This record gives sequence, structure tokens and C-alpha cells, in this order.
Amino acid sequence: MPTPARLSHPRARLYEVVRTAHLERARELAPASIVYRRRRYDFDPSVAPGVELVQAEPMAAARLLVRSGVTALEVNEPLQLSSAIATLSTLLALDLRGRLHGTRPLVVTYAIENLDPMSARPARLRSRAKLRAQRWAAGRVWRRLDRIVYGTTGARDLHARVLPARRDLESTVIEALPAPMPERSHVVRNPVQIVFLGALVGRKGFPLLVEAWSTVLQREPRACLVILGSGELEPAATALSDRHPSVTFRRDPARSVIFDTLAASRTLVLPSQPRPGWREQVGLPIVEGLAAGCLVVTTTETGIADWLDKHGHRVVEPGGDAVALAEALLATLASTRTPEDVLADLPARDGRLAADTWLFRDAGGDR
Repeated sequence: MPTPARLSHPRARLYEVVRTAHLERARELAPASIVYRRRRYDFDPSVAPGVELVQAEPMAAARLLVRSGVTALEVNEPLQLSSAIATLSTLLALDLRGRLHGTRPLVVTYAIENLDPMSARPARLRSRAKLRAQRWAAGRVWRRLDRIVYGTTGARDLHARVLPARRDLESTVIEALPAPMPERSHVVRNPVQIVFLGALVGRKGFPLLVEAWSTVLQREPRACLVILGSGELEPAATALSDRHPSVTFRRDPARSVIFDTLAASRTLVLPSQPRPGWREQVGLPIVEGLAAGCLVVTTTETGIADWLDKHGHRVVEPGGDAVALAEALLATLASTRTPEDVLADLPARDGRLAADTWLFRDAGGDR
């Protein structure tokens, strides 16, 4: 689709990547345009109608936001280095327009990064030069922010450690926890069903789950596993489901199927593993599993690991063996905690939505 001449709203969100969850949240927030560069693998176009969604390369995005006279803009967090240069270019263009017209747009961000990208040491000279430019741009974006919400205390601590202190920056921590999702009364919960939701790749710990499944069945023969997702390890998911009647694999199901499966499950498993340049920030499957009342089995990589550990979920060390993961899964199946107990620990309002309200307070409404 061609880029429009102007956006419909004075408030906009500038994202490097857009996914279905962004669109679902957009329906619950004050109207805002979403300008993005690319789509994630889990983007569902059926959710897009009703949301002003514009795909544009960085320079085109900057021109569009300037022409539209945007007064409030959410940008990717500065420590997302892949977007820092493009973000900075847009902010410089907006500020130039602001000086000419006597207005300065509000710039805000939501931060959940918990891995220091500033300490990377690429081997190639060209990569090192690119990283230096990204770090410089990230620092400039950081200095331009007006407000920031940290979705985890780990993200707050990381920013304090690697970026200059700013007394003038408005900031707060709002834990990245969901509100309970609406009851799906047509779904019956299976007390021994475990669900893996997400990308079928090594960093999400899927190979470890495959290895652990035989141990789970030895101890609890009634256990069943539902795998929802796609990725390079789809053959392993197919092989596991062929080998064990207890395993069901569904490639990229509709969101309604995902929500029904979560509501029918006892446990959500996401054993994230560290990789060079990547660490699980929170994990959308974890958030959606909690909202459905699932117990969670994950690793200390997620930014809400401490909260999970304190609220009866199972958190294991990354890089552990399959037996430790199996033990954690079995512990949730045997737990006396009910889905109602899980839901009672959650906030009344989704943390990301609450963060958005805090970021854009007094920022003006729709045209």
C-alpha cells in the first residue's frame, strides 16, 4: 500500500517491528497511528482492520511523521540498537519542525531490555563501526526522551548502569504483568496439559523440552503436550508428535485457538536459553499463559523471573539438563495452586496498558 500523505492522529507509535499483540493492544488504547518497518513472524493481518497501520522505511517514516505534525510519539527503547539510528533521524526531523513551528513533541518509550548491548565486541571491523554508530545514536535517543516506563526492575537497573543519569527524565516501573483474560466458558481445563507457545528455535529452549518429554511421561503417563508455533525446529516438533500420541503440534494457529489452548492448559513452558546478543526480555507466551491462569515453567532469563518465583511458578537455570526441566513441569502438574490462584496474583489492568496511560497522560487526544 502507498504511504499516506498524513496520519489521522496526533499521537503515533514508531516501531521497528510490529506483531499481533501490538494490534490487539491498540484496540484498547487511545487512538494512535502505528508506523513500522517490518512485521514479525506472528503478525496476523486479520487483526489489523480498524488500526491505522503504515509500513515505511526510516526516511519515509520520518517524512510522514513530520508532515503529520505529530505531537506525541512512542519510540523503541534506546537499547534496541537495531532501531536507534532510524529513531534518532526521526527525532531530529521532528525537533527541527518543532523549532520552526514553536512546538516540541512529547517522546516516550517502554523498556524491557535486560541484556547490555553496549558490551558487545564484534569480531569484524565493519560490525564494530556499525555498533559504535548505533551506540552513539542510542545515547542521543536516550537524552531526547521525556518519559520512560520500565516493564521490569532488571530493565531499570540495566539502563541506570549503561546510560548517563538523567534527573529530568520522568520514569517509573510498571511490572509487565497481564490482567486476567476474559473467561472462555466453552473451554474445559485439562489438569495434565502442558503448552509450549512461540518460535520453534533453540533460544526458546524447545530442544530441551523435546529431550525432557520422555521423562515427564515416565513419571506422569497422563501428561499431554500441545506445541503451538513455527520455526526452524518444526521437524523436531513433528517427529515428537509422531513418536508420542501425547503430543499435538499445530503450526501457527489462529489467535482464538491459542487462547482456547491456554485456557485449557495447566502449564505454560518457555525454557528460554541465552544466546550471543539476545536474552529473553519477558516473553509474550509467559504473559499470555499467566493471563489464562496457567502455571509457568521458564528460566531465569525472563525479566519477571523473580516475580514468578515468588508467586508459585517454576524458574530453572538456563543451560540445565532435561531432567531439571522435567522435574519443574511435573511439579506444576502436582501443585495445589489453582488457575484462580494464578489469576488472583495478577493486576486488575494489564501492565503494558497501564504503562501507556502513564506515558501519554496529558498528551492530547484525537483530531
